[in-house]
Order: sequence, then C-alpha cells, then structure tokens
Amino acid sequence: MAFLMKVLIADKISPKGVQFLRSQPDFEVVEAYGSSVEKLRELVRDVQAIAVRSETKITAEIIAAAPKLQVVGRAGVGVDNVDVEAATERGVVVMNTPSGNTIATAELTFTHMLCGARPVPQAAASMHEGKWDRKSFSGIELYKKALGVVGLGRIGGEVARRAQAFGMRVLAYDPYLAPSRAKAIQVEQVDLDTLLRESDYITVHMPLTDQTRYMIDEAALAKTKKGVRLFNCARGGIIKETALVAALKSGQVAAAGLDVYEDEPLPADHELRKFPNVTLTPHLGASTAEAQESVGLEIAEAIVDALRGGIIRNAVNVPSIDAAMLKVLGPYLDLGAKLGTLVQQIAPQQVDRLRITYWGRIVDLDANAVTRSIQRGYLRQICGEEVNLVNAPVLLQRLGVHVEVTKSAADSDYTELIQVESVGPDGGVYSAAGTLTGKGNNPRIIAINSRDVEVAAEGKLLVLENADVPGMVGTVGTILGKDGVNIADMSLSRLTPGGTAYMVVRVDTEPSPAARQEIKSHPAIKMAKFVQL
Repeated sequence: MAFLMKVLIADKISPKGVQFLRSQPDFEVVEAYGSSVEKLRELVRDVQAIAVRSETKITAEIIAAAPKLQVVGRAGVGVDNVDVEAATERGVVVMNTPSGNTIATAELTFTHMLCGARPVPQAAASMHEGKWDRKSFSGIELYKKALGVVGLGRIGGEVARRAQAFGMRVLAYDPYLAPSRAKAIQVEQVDLDTLLRESDYITVHMPLTDQTRYMIDEAALAKTKKGVRLFNCARGGIIKETALVAALKSGQVAAAGLDVYEDEPLPADHELRKFPNVTLTPHLGASTAEAQESVGLEIAEAIVDALRGGIIRNAVNVPSIDAAMLKVLGPYLDLGAKLGTLVQQIAPQQVDRLRITYWGRIVDLDANAVTRSIQRGYLRQICGEEVNLVNAPVLLQRLGVHVEVTKSAADSDYTELIQVESVGPDGGVYSAAGTLTGKGNNPRIIAINSRDVEVAAEGKLLVLENADVPGMVGTVGTILGKDGVNIADMSLSRLTPGGTAYMVVRVDTEPSPAARQEIKSHPAIKMAKFVQL
C-alpha cells in the first residue's frame, strides 16, 4: 500500500499524538528520536511533515534536504529550534501550540509562590536527613498579601485568578492592557513603580523582548518592599540574575522561585544554587502529563489538517489561506504587518481601539488575512514569539483592544491603500498609511499621523516631528553621521512654512542611545521615535 503522507516525529510527543497520526489511513509515521544531523538529513528526504519539541533543530540545511516538506509542527510555544525564515522561503508552514502549557505554567508559578511563603522544600530535605526541626522553617501566609503580576496575558491571568482564590490583593502591570479588561478580571491596574512598591510577592509573565529584558534589575529591586518575594516561570532574562543575587544577599529579596534562566542549563557553580531560600526548577513549566498530552495531540491534529488542505492552525509564518490566494495577498500581508508594527511603535503603550481602513482593489478581496497580519505586526514587540496570524485577534481582545475594519468605497489617490489608526483612552489618534508600488508590489509608507510622507516600508526609521526652522535636516544628518549611521532615504513634510514639520529618515543601522538622546533633546524636536519594521 502506498502512503500519501509521511510524517517524521523527531522528538518524543505524547503517545496520544503519535497514535492519532498512526490512525490516519493515508499517513506513514516514522519515529526517530535523538537522530544525528546526518541521520536527520537522510530521514527527511521524502517526508511531508516533521514534528518536534525543543531538542531537534530544523535548520535551513535540514529544510533544504526535504524537497517534499510542507509542515513543521512544534509541540510547544517557542520555535527557536526552527529556521522560520528558511521555512518561509521554501513555502513550509511552521506551526506551534501556544496555549497547551497555560495551566501547567500557572500552577508551577503558584507552587513556587507557596514554596516562597512556606519553606516546604527545605523542611522536606531536613526530614529526609533524619531531623525533626520545627523552629527553622516558619513561614508566612498568602492571605491578604499583595501579589504583583507583571504581564497579564494567558498565564498571568490564570495566576491572578488563583491568587484571588487565596484571598490575595492582585496588582497588575501590563502597559498594553485596557482598563476595561483589568476591571473585568478584577485586578488593580497600576504602573510598574506602584507594583514594585506595594507588592509582597511579584511574578513575571512577559515574553522576552528588547523591552522586557532585565525589566527587573537593580533599580527595580531597589523600589520594592524589604523582604519581597520574586518569581519567574516565564523567560530567563526578564529578571537580571546578578541583581537578584545581590538583593538576596542584602535581604531586599526574602525568597525567590525560578524555573527559567539567562543561560540554560543553569551552570553548576551559579551563585543562585547557594541560597537555601531560592527554589530552583529546571524549566518544568510545561512538564505535566496533561500539558504534554495536550500539545502532542494538538500538533498532531494540526499536521493532519494542514497536510489534507484543511485549516492551518497556529501558523507562525503564513496565514490560513490556500496557496493561490496567498500569492495574491502576499504583498498586502507584508504591507499590513509593517503598518501595524509602525503604529504600535509611534503610539502610546495603552490603546482602546485599532481602526483599519481599506481602499481600492483590496476591498474586493477577502482581507481577513491582511487584518490579522496588521494585528500580528502591532503585537510583534508586545507578545514576542507567542503571537501569530491565528491568535493575534485573541491576544488583542485579552488586552481589551477593540478592532474596527472598514472597506471604503470613497476615492483615494492610490490604486490600493491601507490605513491603520490606534486610538488611545484620551481619544488621541496615531496612524500610518501605505500602498504598493511598482511591478514588484513594493510596500511604501505614504502617511504618518496624517502627514504626507514617502518612504520605503522596510528597515529602520527615525520618525521626527520638529519646528519648521532652517538647518534641521543638516542637524539630524550631522548627529547621525557623527554616530556612524548612514541615511538610506529621507522624506520631509510640512503643512505651512514655519509650522510643524515631519521628517522620516530611513537608516542602515540603529542609532546609538547617545545619538537618539541628542536628537530628542534638540529644542526644535517635538517628537522622536525609532521604529524597527
């Protein structure tokens, strides 16, 4: 019997996931755990799909060796072990399972919190040593204590619910969370300084991005209560480990619980291992039978759906559309994602609404995938690797951001035009508009904050609003030149002479913090934003 579909399971997933794949009459399943790179290259020559966890690396080399490959399924959240760019170039769908470990990670976080309140691991170790020491292991209660939750996404929300059941006061910091959402889940929405100052316990649940790396550092810990208890089951690097070690030594932090680390495995001689009041686990967030069963079965079902031409779920690199439509919508998806991320970076952190308006030829197309691409672009720096074209609407909803889509029949000056607007709680509007140009359908930005500009939608941009006075172009160019930053493109816009002008500068490399500060501090500059598209 000839099998139509061949699936390679390169890492162990749950038996139910394997059984589901084997139960498909038109599937051949090959289990090859722990294969060498050489063996993997040989095995992938005739497979349509590969299922992995975190051990096997699906590199560009492996993808190139698999001419029939259509799908890579990751049983878990991160796709760091998959070369997504290489997969995209080859038209290979990369899928993950972002929700399967939610409860497991929330419960592990709460386990660490309980161990931080009551020294159960230390007392258990003492008992195993044959001792009976009741005086050395006194603890405190969670009841009526303040828990600060940094990041109120899926897992942070579940932790908040459990804390409320324990009678805790829950403070939440999430700069992208709408007040209506905070009210609905009955948490106190505060700024980070307030959370640090008032919390007895602090737990972090943010993705690791440039904005969240070392969010809890020496300066942050100095603002906390003496004897605060600190927990991280999210991503290593959100808490600065050297700062935590110093705070543990000084007593500023009374106890801590960590499941993730800046470098994994945690070095055997790491100072954190020396503190008896620190509970350490080896990245066990998703290590429950239920979570592993959930993600294993979920990725198996997703692979079957994808190979049979059904719905593509939790794809991190392509929308859930067929190949023919993808070819048509591809340029719009790229433009939409860039407009979304541009608007997010020029707008305040907290917004109530996203307004998306389409004009021209795209009005006659199914623009749902483009809308999702805009949403994903908007969330890219907020949610990191968790966001994709499938879950972007849900993640925005959790933040309390309402999305409005309009297909306009009004005339515009362009054959096709997309405008993205973010509306803040105060009614302030921040916007960007773009179109496609040339035979290659190249994405181009034609307006920012209702000011006409003309710049390619790619790379790195400096968006400046300044008083329209002589010498500003030269001033900005001199600062960038002194910083070794080359200008690739520039667009200038003003409404009236001597009023307010806009300058959009596309640069080859990111200006240094010192150069950016020098530009911002110039008396004629009213607004300066660095945008990475």
